Amino acid sequence: MTTTTMTAPIVTTRDALRAQVAGWKAAGARVGVVPTMGALHDGHLSLVRMAKSACDRVIVTIFVNPKQFNNPEDLEKYPRTERDDAAKLAPFGVDAIYVPTPDQIYPDGFATTVSVAGLDTMLCGAHRPGHFDGVATVVSKLFLQTGADQAFFGEKDYQQLQIVRRMAGDLDLPTQVIACPTVREASGLAMSSRNRRLSPGGAERAAMLYPVLRGMADALSQGAGFSGLVPQATEQLQAAGFDEIEYLELRAASGLAQMEHADRPARVFFAGWIEGVRLIDNVPAGPA
Repeated sequence: MTTTTMTAPIVTTRDALRAQVAGWKAAGARVGVVPTMGALHDGHLSLVRMAKSACDRVIVTIFVNPKQFNNPEDLEKYPRTERDDAAKLAPFGVDAIYVPTPDQIYPDGFATTVSVAGLDTMLCGAHRPGHFDGVATVVSKLFLQTGADQAFFGEKDYQQLQIVRRMAGDLDLPTQVIACPTVREASGLAMSSRNRRLSPGGAERAAMLYPVLRGMADALSQGAGFSGLVPQATEQLQAAGFDEIEYLELRAASGLAQMEHADRPARVFFAGWIEGVRLIDNVPAGPA
């Protein structure tokens, strides 16, 4: 990987971006995109690193998408750190940072919604109505505006990854969706822009989530039934400070069907609240 200390050009309009991409593609370059909402952390940067290793040109998009927030307060609290984000990206030598103004994504009169039926009503979708319609809509637009050959998404947002992959396939979009492993703090807590809203003590308690999920996955690999593991795991998480558990479920890795035994590749999924912050995580589970 070639590194540089120069900050990548920030592009704010789709026409300017498309002109830049057209030049790259005319020269035979393979273009990758890392879609983000900013507030970048090492998890995002791991996606950038993977994109750089696979593609000739890399675009990082930063757009806080209002259509995927069903809670206006959550949207208001979401950190906006564009200047810091650009500084974090500088060592990676990305080729463009696309920070579209709202009218570039949702111009006056915008009336179209992209919805992925079935995958959007479970897990996070059951608790955040309309969230994944917002995700699918903005990602489809970013794929088209960037003209990317490959797009890089983290497995921490596993349901989102599956929805984006299905959306791209169903709509015949030419962008290949690449899954990247979850990046964790030294404590095991999955990296998230929301983590910065936790107190030091809250972050320490939240780190109990990963070993609980990992313990469930280990028991499942030995043939345990999932429902029998839930009461103890719930007790452990509540003792750690999670005052609300939205879901704790075992789902198939492909298709996200609910499961009782991990007799094929699966994932243990969690969402819950601690110190007023909503955290999600998932770990793989399956036969030993």
